[in-house]
Amino acid sequence: MRVLNTDLSGVMRIELESFSDHRGKYTETYNEDAYKRAGIDVHFIQDDISFSKKNVLRGIHGDQETYKLVSCLHGSFVLIVVNNDSESEEYKKWITFNLSGDDEIQILIPPKFGNGHFVTSDDAIFHYKQNTYYNPKGQFTIMWNDPEYNFVWPNNTPILSKRDELGKFE
Repeated sequence: MRVLNTDLSGVMRIELESFSDHRGKYTETYNEDAYKRAGIDVHFIQDDISFSKKNVLRGIHGDQETYKLVSCLHGSFVLIVVNNDSESEEYKKWITFNLSGDDEIQILIPPKFGNGHFVTSDDAIFHYKQNTYYNPKGQFTIMWNDPEYNFVWPNNTPILSKRDELGKFE
C-alpha cells in the first residue's frame, strides 16, 4: 500500500496492492493495523455502498466530524472533494479524481470536506467507510453547479436527487 498526499491538505490517495492469477484478482481493501502503520489512525465503524447509473451525480455532501475512505468497486466515476472548513487557508478549494473498479485506489476524505461523484460508466458502485454513524442533521450540501466554485463535471445535465437539486434536505 502506498499513501500519497494530494493538492488538498489532509486528502490522501491510497494505492492498494492486488494479486492476480488465472482465477482473477484479490485485493485487501482495508486492514486497520496496516493503515495505522501508514499514518492513518482512523477507526471506521460504518460501510456504505451506492449503486448508480450513468450520468447520476451524488453530492456534494459532508459534515464536520466524519472521515470517509472512498473507492470504486465497479464501473467508473469522477470524484470531487471540496474543503468546506471556513478556518482553513484552502477553504473552497477542490480536487478531482477519476476512480474505476479496475484500479485499486482509495481516497481518504477528512472531516469538514465535502465530496460528490458523477458516474461515467453504464453503472458504478461507490463504496465508502466512515468513522461516524450517518447523521443527516449534521450534513452540509454544496450545490454541484455553484458558480463560486466552478466545478468541472463530465456534463452539465446530471441526474440528481431532490436534495442535490435544491441544495438541502426537504
